[in-house]
Amino acid sequence: MSRVTVIGAGNGGVTAAYHFTKLGHDVCIYDDPKFDKQIKAIQEAGGIKALNESHGCNMLCSGFANIQLATTEIKKAMEFADIFVMVCPSFAQEKLFESMIPYLKDGQTILLMPGNYGSLVLSKMLRESDKKDVRINFADAISIPWACRIVTPGVITIMGIKKFLPLSIMANTEDKSLIEKKLAEVLPIPVEVLSNPITAGLENINFGGHPLLTTLNMGLLENFNGNFNYYRDCCSPATSRAAAKMDKERLSVGQALGLSLRTELDAMNALYGTEYETVYAFNRDSTTHGKINNSPNSSSSRYITEDVAYLLVPCYELAKLSGIDVPVVESCIKIASAYNDVDYFKEGRTLEKMGFANVKHDEFVEMLKSF
Repeated sequence: MSRVTVIGAGNGGVTAAYHFTKLGHDVCIYDDPKFDKQIKAIQEAGGIKALNESHGCNMLCSGFANIQLATTEIKKAMEFADIFVMVCPSFAQEKLFESMIPYLKDGQTILLMPGNYGSLVLSKMLRESDKKDVRINFADAISIPWACRIVTPGVITIMGIKKFLPLSIMANTEDKSLIEKKLAEVLPIPVEVLSNPITAGLENINFGGHPLLTTLNMGLLENFNGNFNYYRDCCSPATSRAAAKMDKERLSVGQALGLSLRTELDAMNALYGTEYETVYAFNRDSTTHGKINNSPNSSSSRYITEDVAYLLVPCYELAKLSGIDVPVVESCIKIASAYNDVDYFKEGRTLEKMGFANVKHDEFVEMLKSF
């Protein structure tokens, strides 16, 4: 069994710490002292509880897991393990990694769930720090394994679990296959290794649904305080057609970069073991996603602040690099920027922030082959 430190104590982080422990691993969970509600609850209870029922629906993997260490002290969290699973919003990755840098050691592995090109950004940060000679392995997952929610502090529900987890690996100390083996031993589902972190970012299944459906339904979401089942109620024939056009734009960017990407429908069916014929049918009928009402209720939702800034903006930048128009992606970014009075084209995850400033298309395509 492995020793693992989970960085971040939101929905995914608390669920990760719970499930890793249930699988027999020694687990530490850390969060910033400013966000200590979950850590305090886990300390007081001695662990994490997963419910077997919520909103009248059966949940998965119920029980209680005794967590070995829950802490807001980054030094203790870093000393606990050499495998770190960072489960946090993309906008927190850099801040959390900055606190980790002083304690990094050669050979450690950091898995970001979801990655959203984070390994590229953190690698750039490391190169520009006083720990630039430390060799760290990075992995970017396209998502987290679970459909999950925190019910109350230290208490979760797991509504569904994916069949496998696609991720990319940037190996800096050992062969990719060895890092894959380490991660496969920790994670509750099989791993599929993608060619590079750009592919992993473009394969995030939140790309099509979250930012576009949230943007198009914002009036209802705000006025009715998100009192909907997001996937079932916010997806309609018309919004599905718009999402399909956005997905074609994403696929065209991948093709221009020489990448083979799954369609949104193929990805969702593969990840959840379903056979839906349309994205509309998946969103309307998926038992995993239809168990609770969990819609966002404002434009400050992570479906905008994370998925627009860290999924759509990189795709737009890659499209510009490739000389491709992506009008639906661009429009969604513009509307989200207007909603929040934020220029996501500048504030989002740009190629410059990934370390690719002034790189030309052909150079970039060649660079992708080196990962």
